[in-house]
Amino acid sequence: MAVETIAPDWEFDRFDDGSQKIHTEVQLKNYSRFLEEYTSQLKGIEEALDDSIGDVWDFTLDPIALKLLPYEQSSLLELIKTDNKVLNKVITVYAALCSEVKKLKYEAETKFYNGLLYYGEGVSDTSVVEGESQIQMGRFISFLQELSCFVSRCYEVVVNIIHQLAALYSSNKGAAKIIESSGVHFQIVYEHLGELLVVLLTLDEIMENHATLKDHWKMYKRLLKSVHHNPGKFSIPEEKLKPFEKLLLKLEGQLLDGMILQACVEQRFDDPGEGVAVAKNSAFAEEFAFNIRTIFTNIESKIGEPSEIDQRDKYTGVCGLFVLHFHIFRSVDKKFYKALLDVCKKVPAVTLIANIIWFPDTFLIAKIPAAAKLMDKKSLQGIRSQRDTYLQQRAQTLTKDVQSYYVFVTSWMMKMESILSKEGKSDKLAEDLNSRCNVFVQGVLYAYSISTIIKTTMNMYMSMQRPMTKTSVKALCRLVELLKAVEHTFHRRSMVVADSVSHITQQLQSQALNSIGMAKKRVISDKKYSEQRLDVLSSLVLAENALSGPSTKERRLVVSLALCVGTQLKTFKDEELLPLQLVLKKLDLISELSERVKLQCDCSFLYWHRAVFPIYLDDVYDNAVDAARLHYMFSALRDSVPSMLHAKHMESCDQLLESYDKEIMDVFNEHLLDKLCKEIEKDLRLSVHTHLKLDDRNPFKVGMKDLAHFFSLKPIRFFNRFIHIKAYVTHYLDKTFYNLTTVALHDWATYSEMRNLATQRYGLTMTEAHLPSQTLEQGLDVLEIMRNIHVFVSRYLYNLNNQIFIEKASNNKHLNTINIRHIANSIRTHGTGIMNTTVNFTYQFLRKKFYIFSQFMYDEHIKSRLIKDIRFFRETKDQSDQKYPFERAEKFNRGIRKLGITPDGQSYLDQFRQLIGQIGNAMGYVRMIRSGGLHCCSSAIRFVPDLEDIVNFEELVKEEGLSEETQRAASVLDSVLEDLTSNSAEGTEYFKMLVAVFAPEFRSAKNMHLRNFYMIVPPLTVNFVEHSINCKEKLNKKNKTGAAFTDDGFAMGNAVISSLLVHNLVLESVFRFPSPGERLQVEQQQLDEQLLALTAQGEANLGTILRTEKQNGLYLDGFSLLSDSFFSSDVFTRAAHTVERERAELPSKQEGQSAGAKGERTAPCRNGGKQCDK
Repeated sequence: MAVETIAPDWEFDRFDDGSQKIHTEVQLKNYSRFLEEYTSQLKGIEEALDDSIGDVWDFTLDPIALKLLPYEQSSLLELIKTDNKVLNKVITVYAALCSEVKKLKYEAETKFYNGLLYYGEGVSDTSVVEGESQIQMGRFISFLQELSCFVSRCYEVVVNIIHQLAALYSSNKGAAKIIESSGVHFQIVYEHLGELLVVLLTLDEIMENHATLKDHWKMYKRLLKSVHHNPGKFSIPEEKLKPFEKLLLKLEGQLLDGMILQACVEQRFDDPGEGVAVAKNSAFAEEFAFNIRTIFTNIESKIGEPSEIDQRDKYTGVCGLFVLHFHIFRSVDKKFYKALLDVCKKVPAVTLIANIIWFPDTFLIAKIPAAAKLMDKKSLQGIRSQRDTYLQQRAQTLTKDVQSYYVFVTSWMMKMESILSKEGKSDKLAEDLNSRCNVFVQGVLYAYSISTIIKTTMNMYMSMQRPMTKTSVKALCRLVELLKAVEHTFHRRSMVVADSVSHITQQLQSQALNSIGMAKKRVISDKKYSEQRLDVLSSLVLAENALSGPSTKERRLVVSLALCVGTQLKTFKDEELLPLQLVLKKLDLISELSERVKLQCDCSFLYWHRAVFPIYLDDVYDNAVDAARLHYMFSALRDSVPSMLHAKHMESCDQLLESYDKEIMDVFNEHLLDKLCKEIEKDLRLSVHTHLKLDDRNPFKVGMKDLAHFFSLKPIRFFNRFIHIKAYVTHYLDKTFYNLTTVALHDWATYSEMRNLATQRYGLTMTEAHLPSQTLEQGLDVLEIMRNIHVFVSRYLYNLNNQIFIEKASNNKHLNTINIRHIANSIRTHGTGIMNTTVNFTYQFLRKKFYIFSQFMYDEHIKSRLIKDIRFFRETKDQSDQKYPFERAEKFNRGIRKLGITPDGQSYLDQFRQLIGQIGNAMGYVRMIRSGGLHCCSSAIRFVPDLEDIVNFEELVKEEGLSEETQRAASVLDSVLEDLTSNSAEGTEYFKMLVAVFAPEFRSAKNMHLRNFYMIVPPLTVNFVEHSINCKEKLNKKNKTGAAFTDDGFAMGNAVISSLLVHNLVLESVFRFPSPGERLQVEQQQLDEQLLALTAQGEANLGTILRTEKQNGLYLDGFSLLSDSFFSSDVFTRAAHTVERERAELPSKQEGQSAGAKGERTAPCRNGGKQCDK
C-alpha cells in the first residue's frame, strides 16, 4: 500500500544494488571508531586528573589533601549542658584549662621550639662576616620577648590548675564541698598539667644545649656595653638604653639561665586573698600523689613494649608532676622516687624534640637533691652506666631489629592493601570495620616503635659524643625508610582511609554509648537518692550527649572528664570499665589518625643528623637494586622544611631553606649523581673500546653493578624541584659527547656508537649532536695547525704550484697532505671567523722567526763575510755583467761549514736555510687560508643566481608589510649575502697586512745589517740545491729518512724577506750569476768532448765521466726548478710591493700612466735587469 504511493520517478531507486548497505556499514564503523577515540580521550583525562583510576594517591604529587580532623563549632559552654549546674561548672573549668594547655603545647611545638632550635643555622662558619652574630641576635630579641610572654602565660595556667584542683579537694572540713570528690579522680587534668610542665622542661633543655645562642647573647651584651659608652656614635638616645638593658637582664634571668621549669615549680601557689590553701591542703596532696602514682602505674608496664604509643611522653610528664609535688608539699615518696629511677634502666633517655634528648635520672637528681641523697650511690652510677650498655646493645641488635621490622611493616602494608581494596559486605560490616581499626592502630604502633628507636639511638650517640659505625648508620637509615613507608601507605590509600575512619569512629562511639547506657540504667534503677548519685547520673548523661556528635577533641575531652565523675559508686563493673577505656583510647587514636601518623612519621630530626646522608648515598650507590628507597629518604629530609619556616634569626627563612637545599643537593651530586654519570660514561667507553682490551671486564672476576635501576626511578621530589636521575645522566652524557665531538670531530662515530649503546643498555633517550661530521677530505684541522704552527712548518713541505703541504716523514705507510679543499672544509666547520685568528697567530709566530733571522744576520762571522762579498761584487760587476760568480758562492758555503757543524751534520747555513724555509711555509699556509676562505665563500654563495644583481630582501618584506621579526630576518639575510659576496669576490690581502706591519721595522736604520741579505742568497741557493738533490736521491733508497721531492718554502721565504727589504729588483740581477747557466753548461760541453774521446779510445775513466755528467744534469735541473720557484714566489709578493711603491713615487699620476709605468718598470727585470736600479 505504501509502495503504491511512491511516485513513478522513484521507481528506479527501488532497485537494491547493495550500495546503501555498504554506506550504512561505513558510517557505523566511523561512528564506532569515534566512540572508541572519545572513550580513550575521556580515560586519558581521568588518568591525568587522578594518578590512577583507583584510590591510590602519589605522595610527591599532592595538589589536594584531606584533613580528617573534625572541627568543633560549638563552645564548651554549649557542649557541657546538664541540669546539674554545679557539675557543669566543674567540668567546664577543667575542660577550658585542658584546652588551654593543648593550645599552649601546640604553640610551643610549632613556633617556639623551632625558632630556638634553628637559631644560628644556615650560616657556614667560613662565611660569617664580623658583626653578623650580633645582627642575628638583634633580630631574635623580639622572638625572645614573645617567648617570655609565653612562659609567663604557662606559669599562670599552672597556678590556675593547681588552684582549681585544690579548691575541689579541700581538707578544710568547715568549708562547703563543691561536689562530692571522695571517689572522683580527674586524672586527665593531671596528665594535661604534666604536658605543660614538659613544655617548660623542653625549653630549658633547648637553652641548655644551645651553645651558639649563648655565645651570640654574650657578644650582643658586649656590643650593648660599647653602645652604652658612646650612644651618640650609634644614634641611640641614652634614655632608651636603660629600659632595654633591663629587658635583656629579665630575658636572661627568665629564659637563658635554664631556670624556666624551676621558676614555675617554685611559684607561690598559696593565695590567701582568694582563700585557696595549697601547701597545707593534705587532701589535695594525697589526691595529687594518688593521681601521679596511677598515671605511672598505667604507663610503667607499657614502656618498651610493642603496644607502647605515648607512654614515654607521659613518663616525662610524671617526672615533672613529681618535682612540682615535691616543691609544693615538700614531701618525697622514696619508694616512688626509686620506681621512677628504675624506669631509666629500660628507658635511659627520652627525645623531647628534634635532637634534644632528656636523661630522667639527671633531671630527678638535680631537681630533688634531698631524695637523691637517700639513694645508694652505686645504684645511681649503675643507672648512668646503663646508657653505654644500652648503646652497645642497640648497636649489636640494630641489624636484627631492621630485619624484624622490615617483615612486620611489609606484612602490615600487605594487610592494608588487602583490607582496603576488598568490598565490605553488609552482613559483616562490624567485623570488617573492627579489622580495619586494628590494622590502622597497628600501623601507628609500628611507626611509634621505629621512630623511638631512630631518635633515641641517634640522639644518644650525638649527646654522649660516641662514634657510630657505618653498619649502624645504614641500619638506622633503613628504619627511616620503613617509617616513611608506613606514612606513604596511609597516604596512598587516603580516600579509603578517610571513608573508613568516619565509619570506625561511629562504631566506636556506638560501643561506648552502649556501655554508658547500661551503666545509666543501673544508676536509674537504684531508687536511693543522693547528691553523689545525681552527679554520677548527670555526668553519664553529659558523656552520652558528647558522644552523640562528631568525634572532636573537645567532645572527647568532655567525655573523659565526665567519666572521671561517672565511674564512682561502682557504676561500671570491672569487666565493663576496661573495654570502655580501650574503646575510648581507640576513639582518640582513630579520630586523630592522620595527625598521629604525621607526628610519628615526622623525620624533621634528620636535619640535625644530616651527616649520615653521604654514607646512606654511598650505600644506595653500592646496592643499586634498592634504588627506589631514595624516595623515602628525600621524603624524610623534606619533613624539616615546615619547621624551618619558623626560623627568626635571618632576614627571611628562605635563606635557611636555600642553604639546606644547596647542602643536600651538593652531597647528592657528589655521592650519587656525579659518580653515576662518570661510571656510566666509563662503562660506555670501555664497551665501545673492547677491542683494545683496556681492563678485565669479566663480571665473574670484577663483579657487576647494574646501574640501570636508577633510571627506572620516578622523579624524586625535593623542595620545589623534581630530581630526575635519568634526565640528569642523559643531559650529562649529551653535553660530554657534544663537547668532546667538537674538540675532535674525527671521533664522531665513536660517540655516536656510545650514544646508541646508552639507549640500548640503559634506556636513555639521547639527543643527536647535529654537528657536521668530518668529510673524508677534512685533513688536519685548521685549529690544530694554528695551535701547533711551530711544529707544522717544520714537519710539512710546501708545494707552490699545486698549493699543497706534504708531510716530511711519518711512522705510517702514508704521508698526510693538506690542500685548499681541506682548509675550506675546516673553515666551513668552524666558521669564517677562524681565518683572521689563524693568520694573526701565524704572524705572531713569524715575528719570533724574524727575530732569529735578524740575530743570524747580525753575527760578526756572517756580517763580515757578506760585507766582503758586497765590496767584491761592486768592484767586479761591470766585468761580470752584474753576475755573481758561482765559485764565490761555493767558497762562502765551505767557509761557513768551517765555523762548525751540529751533531747531525748541519752547518749554520743549513740551519739558516731551514729558518727561511719555515718562514716560507708559514706564508704558504697564510696563502692557503685565503684560498680556502675564497673556496668556502664561493661554495656557500653558489645558489645565488646573479652576484651582480642581488635583491634587497628587507625592502621587499617592508613593501609586503610583514611582521617585525620577518623584517629583522630579512635584514640579517641581506647582511650575510653582502658579506659572502664581498668575501668571495675579493678575499683579504693578508700579504699586504704583513708588509704594512713588518716592512717599516725591516727598513729602519737600526736594522741596517738586514740589507746585506741579498748577498747571502747565492750561497743559500747552492746550499739548497745540494740539499734538494740529496733528498730526491733518498726517494729510491730503502731507508727513506729525510727523503723529499718538493720544498718551495725556501723560495717563498726568500721572496717574502726580499719584499720586506725591497730587494726584489736587486735579487733579480744578483741571482743572474752563471750558477746553473754558464758555468755548468761549459762544464757539460767539456764533459761531452771528453766522453766522445774516451768512447773512441775505450778508456777506463768512462764511468767517472758519466757520473759527473749525471750530477751536472741534476744540478742544472735543480737550479732551473729553483729559478722558476723564485719567479713564482715573486709573482705572489710583487703585487703588494708594486702597489706600495707606486703610492710612494707616483701619487699624482693618472691610473693609465701608473699602469704603463708599472709595466715599463717591471718588464726589463724579466729580460736582463738593466733597469732594475731605477
